[in-house]
Amino acid sequence: MSSRRSRSRQSGVPRITDDQITDLVSKLQQLIPELRGRLPGKVSASKVLQETCNYIRNLHREVDDLSDRLSELLASTDTDSDQAAIIRSLLM
Repeated sequence: MSSRRSRSRQSGVPRITDDQITDLVSKLQQLIPELRGRLPGKVSASKVLQETCNYIRNLHREVDDLSDRLSELLASTDTDSDQAAIIRSLLM
């Protein structure tokens, strides 16, 4: 038994079963567009985790890009204009 598993049992933390891990990896796989169409079990857990990390990184980049674009748009817009009012209403 690994030392990690023995420590978690000693601390009273319930152990996650292999079936639970498999189920969670399968659910995670269905959330990732790159892996969604593939059959569960045909993609390794490490591949699912790797693609999940890549997907989250890409989402962060998209959020940063959209934030930059919004900042530029707000900076170039008259604060009293109709366009600025629409943008403010979308952000609320």
